Amino acid sequence: MATLSDIGVSALINILSAFAFLLAFALLRIQPVNDRVYFPKWYINGERASPRRGGNFVAKFVNLDFKTYLTFLNWMPQALKMSETQLINHAGLDSAVFLRIYILGLKIFVPIAVVALLILIPVNVSSGTLFFLRKELVVSDIDKLSISNVPPKSIRFFVHIGLEYLFTIWICYMLYKEYDNVATMRLHFLASQRRRAEQFTVAVRNVPQIPGHSIAESLDHFFKTNHPDTYLCHQAVYNANKFASLVRKRDRLQNWLDYNQLKFERNPEKRPTKNIGFLGLWGERVDSIDFYKQQIKEFDKRMELERQKILKDSKSILPVAFVSFKSRWGAAVCAQTQQSKNPTLWLTDWAPEPRDVYWRNLAIPFVSLTIRKLIISLSVFALVFFYMIPIAFVQSLANLEGLERVAPFLRPVIELNFIKSFLQGFLPGLALKIFLYVLPTILMIMSKIEGHIAISTLERRASAKYYYFMLVNVFLGSIVTGTAFQQLHSFLHQPPTQIPRTIGVSIPMKATFFITYIMVDGWAGIAGEILRLKPLVIFHLKNMFLVKTERDREMAMDPGSVDYPETLPSLQLYFLLGIVYAVVTPILLPFILVFFAFAYLVYRHQIINVYNPQYESGAAFWPHVHSRIIASLLISQLLLMGLLSTKEAANSTPLLVILPILTLSFHKYCKSRFEPAFRKHPLEEAMAKDLMDQTTESDINLKAFLADAYLHPIFRSFEEEELVEIRVDKVRVDRHQSYADNAQTRDDISSPSPPHHAYHPTSPPHHSYHQPTTSPPQDIYHHGIPPQYDYNLYGYHYEAESWTSRD
Repeated sequence: MATLSDIGVSALINILSAFAFLLAFALLRIQPVNDRVYFPKWYINGERASPRRGGNFVAKFVNLDFKTYLTFLNWMPQALKMSETQLINHAGLDSAVFLRIYILGLKIFVPIAVVALLILIPVNVSSGTLFFLRKELVVSDIDKLSISNVPPKSIRFFVHIGLEYLFTIWICYMLYKEYDNVATMRLHFLASQRRRAEQFTVAVRNVPQIPGHSIAESLDHFFKTNHPDTYLCHQAVYNANKFASLVRKRDRLQNWLDYNQLKFERNPEKRPTKNIGFLGLWGERVDSIDFYKQQIKEFDKRMELERQKILKDSKSILPVAFVSFKSRWGAAVCAQTQQSKNPTLWLTDWAPEPRDVYWRNLAIPFVSLTIRKLIISLSVFALVFFYMIPIAFVQSLANLEGLERVAPFLRPVIELNFIKSFLQGFLPGLALKIFLYVLPTILMIMSKIEGHIAISTLERRASAKYYYFMLVNVFLGSIVTGTAFQQLHSFLHQPPTQIPRTIGVSIPMKATFFITYIMVDGWAGIAGEILRLKPLVIFHLKNMFLVKTERDREMAMDPGSVDYPETLPSLQLYFLLGIVYAVVTPILLPFILVFFAFAYLVYRHQIINVYNPQYESGAAFWPHVHSRIIASLLISQLLLMGLLSTKEAANSTPLLVILPILTLSFHKYCKSRFEPAFRKHPLEEAMAKDLMDQTTESDINLKAFLADAYLHPIFRSFEEEELVEIRVDKVRVDRHQSYADNAQTRDDISSPSPPHHAYHPTSPPHHSYHQPTTSPPQDIYHHGIPPQYDYNLYGYHYEAESWTSRD
């Protein structure tokens, strides 16, 4: 059991680690050589130029302006300058609402911490019951601050019950206000968006195969018959996974060709050469430029053959399609109604935005989805219990005193005070963090196997799995396993009737472990997030060994985005810990408050300067956040009931029975009141937007606008460049963009993602949130090289006027 000195050692280690990370970040971010690592968002938006362009050789790598070293901590106030309105315009509603979760945590726990520390700590400390149990149980000074220190049948339990009611009312009130605010923000955000492809498009799955008719003919006939006034067109989906492999290989060859051509331009007197043997180590030496041109030419032929094979083979067309309508109203009617008397056919739902589509899963037969979900559910269940083994080991580290009593031979190893403090105060939280490191990746793979077609849905499903894992293993598993190890001696030497009492007393004792976990994960871990050590090292390694062209350098930045599958469950664990221990062991609350405040500052900085959102869901994850905070409330109420029952508080425990019922009623009301805003689109809103479009843009060619919004990459060709006329806030810029420059395709190349139209849309929806703080750049390219492709809806507006395609 960790003591106050152990907690102090852990706090010192984590505070020093966090300070070291922050100091390293503050110094590294102002170095020109690291500019693309710490400010990639501004490079992608075209609003920042490399500081390495001018100056002497040393100034390209090291910041020689010593005045900036005196203000190296100014990133903190700068992170708070941007208003929420500007943040929505800059990074999207998802990012803004994600930050509101941290603010919600502060709003909930600051008043709770003040009340709990001022009232419950004196009530618990003055009881002193653990003084008489210290020979039977492993206790620490922190346990004396908890409810465990209150003697059985004490009238003081009415104070804990009263505060449980007060805290529940306060949390429900804050949840209601926040749900209302976020729902209003979402509706306003969607209503104020400009015309977008997904507003008019529905994803249709399980299209039946009609004998004598192709999938395209069946789609056309069905929607012309059942939606004659609103149906516009549809986009077929092809199974092109083999084609995607050729795309990836061809893209690598193109990069090598660009590199050798650039090398030759710098030194025209010597043409680059290479060996064509294994890994270029031996074999015939040939001209590199000619070699890669010939390789690309051969790949183009293979790709064209594969492309024609896909187009001619009717089996390549999947029973899935993106169907577009003449109006938002028509799309809303189709997406939110049953299309066939057979409820398993012609399944419709809103189409994800083009950059949000996970193309590989479109090829999964609908009939296998249920089987896949069942298999994955069983796999997750097995994984949760498999991880119980390392969790139990971690808990054994957290309870060295208990192990010493059971296994005295371990005592010489841990008899030194500093080692003992380190093992109990720091190592358990660090070990648990390491065990959890690879888990989000595993759960994301499982979610992909389930067959969801949107990246945002995949991340929400992975987030749900991770939350259940954290709940069972990290929270409940830590309590149960820790109790078994910690009280093993007591269990073996007392009557069976006393075991429930021992468990009830020992549950709040796990607060010491969770305090160490919060400091490792929530303090030092968050500081490590802003340092971006892994992206920093990878960027410089790529820059030294792999970057051949400016396009490669743009791709090497890897800004990433908010890691929702891992971050949201971790956030919800902190809500759970705070709510459960607010009444049980309130000394844990200050540690959680530090986490919420520090994490808010760090993630705000990252969202403004680093992260580039992969998609925009309009805060679709909020209902899950709300539901899991409600679940935390219910868990805290049930645990408190169980705890009081072991305290022989028969007169006071029944007062808690009504609390879960009231909480569930509140959740049901919020679900019916607010959740439809996140699941459905009102026909009234859709019609209002359509009427507004008819008034302001009556001459728009909607079919041309939607023609290739969900166009599959096989309709693109590397042999031709598309001439796209781009208007940057009424300033027209002509450019050529080849299909190979589509970095989004490279990011999901296992099943290529199609470009949304033929342009680089970084346009914000023109709504009340749009308050640009800087003028749009006149030239969005650096050195004439197109930037990394990014479908960023919240930069500046580039509108495609025309495009060409072989098909």
